[in-house]
Amino acid sequence: MKTDKLLFGAAYYDEYLPYDRIETDMEMMKKAHINVIRIAESTWSTWEPKEGVFDFTHLHRMLRASKAHGIQVIVGTPTYAIPTWLAAKYPDIITETHAGAGHYGPRQNMDIAHPMYLKHAEIIIRRLMEEVSPYDHIIGFQLDNETKSYDTCSSYAQDKFIACLKDIFHDDLDALNHEFGLDYWSNRINAWEDFPDVRGTINASLGAEYQKFQRKLVTDFLAWQSGIVKEYIRPDQFITQNFDFDWRGFSFGLQPEVNQWEAARSLSVTGCDIYHPSAQDLTGTEISFGGAVARSIKKDNYLILETQAQGNHGWLPYPAQLRMQAFSHLANGANSVMYWHWHSIHNAIESYWKGILSHNLKENATYLEACQIGADFEKYGSRLKNLRKKASVALLLTNESLTGLKWFPVHENLAYNDIVRWLYDALYQLNIECDILCDRDAELFSQYSVLITPALYSAPDTLIAALRSYVEQGGHLLSTFKTAVSDSMLKIYADDQPHGLTEVFGMTYDQFTDAVNVSLKDIALPGSKKKVSGSVQYWMELLKPSTADVLASYHHPHWGNYAAITHNHYQKGTATYAGCYFDVSVLKELLCFLCREAHIELPSEQYPVIIKQGFNDLGEEVIYYFNYSDDAQNIIYHGRDGVLLMQDAGITKGDTITLKGWDFCILCLPPKL
Repeated sequence: MKTDKLLFGAAYYDEYLPYDRIETDMEMMKKAHINVIRIAESTWSTWEPKEGVFDFTHLHRMLRASKAHGIQVIVGTPTYAIPTWLAAKYPDIITETHAGAGHYGPRQNMDIAHPMYLKHAEIIIRRLMEEVSPYDHIIGFQLDNETKSYDTCSSYAQDKFIACLKDIFHDDLDALNHEFGLDYWSNRINAWEDFPDVRGTINASLGAEYQKFQRKLVTDFLAWQSGIVKEYIRPDQFITQNFDFDWRGFSFGLQPEVNQWEAARSLSVTGCDIYHPSAQDLTGTEISFGGAVARSIKKDNYLILETQAQGNHGWLPYPAQLRMQAFSHLANGANSVMYWHWHSIHNAIESYWKGILSHNLKENATYLEACQIGADFEKYGSRLKNLRKKASVALLLTNESLTGLKWFPVHENLAYNDIVRWLYDALYQLNIECDILCDRDAELFSQYSVLITPALYSAPDTLIAALRSYVEQGGHLLSTFKTAVSDSMLKIYADDQPHGLTEVFGMTYDQFTDAVNVSLKDIALPGSKKKVSGSVQYWMELLKPSTADVLASYHHPHWGNYAAITHNHYQKGTATYAGCYFDVSVLKELLCFLCREAHIELPSEQYPVIIKQGFNDLGEEVIYYFNYSDDAQNIIYHGRDGVLLMQDAGITKGDTITLKGWDFCILCLPPKL
């Protein structure tokens, strides 16, 4: 979604504050050039304290005050945390999961398949929409909050799952039993009424299919909410959702519980929440990865609906980092930066997840830096909004492969998202910008010079055919171990692996093992100026090349005759296969080799200098240079003549750009004639 200005804001909760200070807050926001707040999604129990009794006092206070101060609003539907009376009336609304029964208290532990939850959720959504419809400064609506299925295994959910299976298999149990291999251990289902509780299954195909169904519950739930909200909104208002990511104490990888590409179909614009380490641990990688995913979901600009200001314990940013983080989001295609949250909360579980303001609610260093960010957004935003990005490299990610490797782990220390980030982080550090694709994007493959498939474990024949065609037509494919092992229902293919691609890769394998005391030998990467070596960890496939060149073999007394990395010329393109997990130094050299093969020119700068590029609404090329370190960095500029945006100074080829620690600059180059 394109915007007419950059949005800069925070989540604001008048109902959480210890005393009335709404006018003070609005005045402080205006000083910080904050132009939007997010409200309402967290407090169903405030809006409806008793069934059928509504109190929107705080809602109207926030809307009237923001209107008076010229601040726009995004309203959230308050359905992700239920009131006590609803849980008391329907005890089974607190969902049963694989871990058993839950208890009231945490958020997001309700059953989104429960008919009474949906009934009452619709009531509060409609009442909220009626209350807010008169306000013309509301620009959009956020559905729910970081929605998941919350692992619902309720009878309501399982009944819906069985109905889905009946539809998929046309009511044919023999087909279901065959597809899932349920004859194993006498798991065969001979009557629909005998269908067992899915929580007990040891069958990966059935278990993974239920997890796919749980992702569908999220898609359907958001589409249902979107349908209600659309009955009330104006043509100029948008609908979004704040998607999040796999969580490793911060945003890490592809979200396993939501198919975000499917779930976003009912949205106007993708929104996301990105959290990451700061201070000495700030690298910008999570901002970049999360942005690439968000940008890919609707192939458009996106909104950062939540990110940290002071944030979690240990995340307090060094001076200048908050500003650098904000512009890092813009450099990846975001049209907004919004903080969780405006004010630090004085009680409950997130008391020390600090906002822009600390607990004394006064100006502080974070607030003053936010003031500078807001002023910069206002001054330069017309040349930075709606950044259009064009990458030559793409990563193909799928929820099905993620699920497959949960059922059949590569290694206890190597999950699907670890493999994804192994590749993405190396690309990021080399300043190779990349897009993210999903399995429904096969028609887009040809737009990319290099296509990378991290552990594409689950790959239907249609996707295999698309990968083959991509290489045949001149593309450069890099696949890792555990690619094309099973079909979309995790049934392992019964031919040579990687299924359907052995001719493309010019190799096959039929044995694999843990990597113990193994390294790489005879590393041969044509054109590489570095002599690299590396150890092998966790996993190794014993590759047997036919037509492929061997780029590296295993250094091991017993596995030394097998290839570890192969490279094959196939029709107009090439296909490279990494059969093991190895040191990032080797991975970087391999990626550089593939870029040379694909005629992708790489910058000489590498991390901690990070370069991001795109084109603005004026057709100008916008180039960001970031320094993610304490040490000053000197960069020799090799591009076209342009201007340093914030310095209002010209720049020409051969000039030196000096960036202080945790500093950045932005270049604007005129459109090419």
